Formats: sequence, C-alpha cells, structure tokens
Amino acid sequence: MYPAVIADLILLLHLMFVFFVVFGGLLVLYRRWIAWIHIPMVLWASTVNAVGWICPLTPLENHFRAVAGEAGYSGGFVEHYLAPLVYPPGMTYHTGVAVGIAALVWNLLIYAVVFYRRRG
Repeated sequence: MYPAVIADLILLLHLMFVFFVVFGGLLVLYRRWIAWIHIPMVLWASTVNAVGWICPLTPLENHFRAVAGEAGYSGGFVEHYLAPLVYPPGMTYHTGVAVGIAALVWNLLIYAVVFYRRRG
C-alpha cells in the first residue's frame, strides 16, 4: 500500500476512535456487551487529554505522511483536525483537560442510564 493511503487510514481510524469514545455509550443502551470495549477506550482517551499526552496514532500517521513526502503536523490529532472545527484558536492545556473530563462525565451519565434501566 502507498504510505499516504496508510496515513489516511490511520487518520480515519483515529477519527472513528474519537467518535466511538464520545457516542459509543449510546450503543451500550442497546447492546450492553459493547461496554467491555467502550469503557477502556473512554478511560484511555480521558487520560490522554487530561495528562496532555499524544496518542500513538498521531506519530504513526505523521511517519507515513513523511514517508509519502507529505508534511506532518505538530501536536495531537485533536489539536490538528478537530480543534479548529470545535474549539477557538489557541486551545489551552486547561481546555484539553476540560474536554477529557467532559467525555468522562458524558459517558458516566449514559452508563448511569444503562444501570438504572437494568435495575428497573
């Protein structure tokens, strides 16, 4: 495969991961077994955002972009692709922490509904 195609596939995988973290809890309302996949992914994403780490998919994508002769980017996936769409320019560390906490709280609320339905 061409390195640029691999980089694009990694980008797509990363985007799907982000969407699953944010909205995957809704799938748990219908199929509880998805929680076994979703919960670890939420914990990972929240930790990455809260601590300020770079997801390993970002340097991997940049590597394949460089091999393909394309320019990579600095910072993380969210900063490069999503922040310009969702956040004002110059997203701070504190905003990243807030995003991580928001993803965690959002999913805790969904899981509270799942737990309540199961008990009721």
